[in-house]
Amino acid sequence: MLSALKNFINDLTGEAEKPKAFEAADYQLAAAALLVHIASVDGDFDDSEKARIRQLVEARFGLQGDEAAGLIHSAQESERDAVDLYRFTSVLKRRLDEDGRRQIVGMLWDMAHADGAVHEFEENVVWRVAELLGVSTRDRVELRREARDAGAASAQNHSNDPGAPSGPSAPSGPSGPWSRDEDSGQ
Repeated sequence: MLSALKNFINDLTGEAEKPKAFEAADYQLAAAALLVHIASVDGDFDDSEKARIRQLVEARFGLQGDEAAGLIHSAQESERDAVDLYRFTSVLKRRLDEDGRRQIVGMLWDMAHADGAVHEFEENVVWRVAELLGVSTRDRVELRREARDAGAASAQNHSNDPGAPSGPSAPSGPSGPWSRDEDSGQ
């Protein structure tokens, strides 16, 4: 109890230590939990969506193998225990700048398009998350268009090359607020 109070006060004053991997306050965990939520909100969490979460976690956060699997597993547990989206968006809003929050919304649109169709529940979740993160309607709509276009281009490439990976193309390497090295100051 005393430790929780100390952490709360440190967080308010900005003197909080950086969260350890997979703590509730970790923005990577919060982002991954939102990805899990968007993938499962339509009642069908299929293999293409699971693969896309893995690709996004690996590409955006620079995680591989067991680290990526551990984050996804923790995100699934955290999402299952959450009562609302605010638990995750509040962490993201505190930890990320405006561009980082836009990238979260872009990732959610990417995830919503992973199975080839955006369900109305997925669309509603992205809208609510964007509102909670302070991402404008204009940016949200533009990010949706970009994710849709990337998915269509990938589907076209996939039909021309059977060996090409399916789904929207993975973003290249961690950068900006996604970089673990940048976050830790290394």
